[in-house]
Amino acid sequence: MCPSAPRLRRGTHPTARDISMAFISSAAMKAAVAALLVFAAVSPAARAVAAEAEAKAKAVGGAPSVPAGSLDIAQLGAKGDGKSDSTPMVLKAWKHACEATGQQKIVIPKGNYLTGALDLVGPCKSSIIIRLDGNLLGTGDLNAYKRNWIEIQNVDNLSINGHGTIDGQGALVWNKNECQRSYNCKILPNSLVLDFVTNAQIRGITLLNSKFFHMNIFGSKNVVIDKVTIKAPGNSPNTDGIHIGDSSNVTISGTTIAVGDDCVSIGPGSKTIRVKGVKCGPGHGISVGSLGRYKDEKDVEDVKVTGCTLAGTTNGLRIKSYEDSKSSLKATKFLYQDVTMDNVSYPIIIDQKYCPNNICVKSGASKVAVNDVVFKNIHGTSNTPEAITLNCANNLPCQGVQLINVDIKYNRSDNKTMSVCKNAIGKSIGMAKELACV
Repeated sequence: MCPSAPRLRRGTHPTARDISMAFISSAAMKAAVAALLVFAAVSPAARAVAAEAEAKAKAVGGAPSVPAGSLDIAQLGAKGDGKSDSTPMVLKAWKHACEATGQQKIVIPKGNYLTGALDLVGPCKSSIIIRLDGNLLGTGDLNAYKRNWIEIQNVDNLSINGHGTIDGQGALVWNKNECQRSYNCKILPNSLVLDFVTNAQIRGITLLNSKFFHMNIFGSKNVVIDKVTIKAPGNSPNTDGIHIGDSSNVTISGTTIAVGDDCVSIGPGSKTIRVKGVKCGPGHGISVGSLGRYKDEKDVEDVKVTGCTLAGTTNGLRIKSYEDSKSSLKATKFLYQDVTMDNVSYPIIIDQKYCPNNICVKSGASKVAVNDVVFKNIHGTSNTPEAITLNCANNLPCQGVQLINVDIKYNRSDNKTMSVCKNAIGKSIGMAKELACV
């Protein structure tokens, strides 16, 4: 995430049992309830059982009802020619699905469907699947957006799957992004935003060339992102792959991200975040923060990054907080394990003195505590002599930092691999001497 871009407050690991319950077959439930109701005519005990089963059916959307209209946007009049405005048809399909009960499936068939802002608002009576077989194209007319492009709000039980593409067509407007130059820049539309969404799965789709962030998850919980592809040029501004803020139980797995900013950025208020099997690059790496820029930020806790590969990124695994932080918060319980670095600049970084573009006061007095951070089995090559950089605050040293079997080598012959560590307290195990700085 660009250092000068304002934090987005809005738009700014569930278990297998949870997922199966969330999307349980309403038809099967309806049949079971009907059978129990027949038996209940002669048995008071059965009536109680039937009532309980009926309540469970309602909890997952109840028996499916027939929606008021089609859920296929082409049948509603959308033309997949990449030119005609399909916004009303998508909104109508959402309305039909949201007002129905049970499980409902919105279909984006093959074709190229141009739209403006899509505000898909709940709460809904149903659990909704969006089947993306075609491509959604975000118009280059910025007047068509109030804030974001596809923003899903206040929804429980959501699935987006398929082999189609969400194409932000960012190249049409990237030259209007001023966040590299101005602290209070205007934020361009994010492509896909989940606001206050619970129990969501996003699988198989591609997000391409967002105007700003490709995906932003805020105030949500129990979100799974699996086998998704996210792509934008390495020089595209602020095109973070996935940004997470004020959310819990978010899992990103088997996903490939090549963008112009952070592949994954984990913001304040994030807890129980799992990033596994992700391929990142180009991009700015996998980052926590920036933390402490705004008042009343919440702690970041329990983050695990495992089995990932970073290639050609400008940073690797990074935790960063502002030197003149406005909030007192903790960043704690981090595990980075089994990560491969391929020609990565600054592969391991903790920076409590983050101050980009001289927009903060360099006081050395941080309010962000960084504790219990483990880097284990990290190997590969660095594009900079500094393979490890722990730049911790004078007044609030990093505590509980562990470097275990970290083997990163500078990929050139004109210098030696080194580590630079300040105010970091912890231990090094199985490390080369030049990297064992704690």
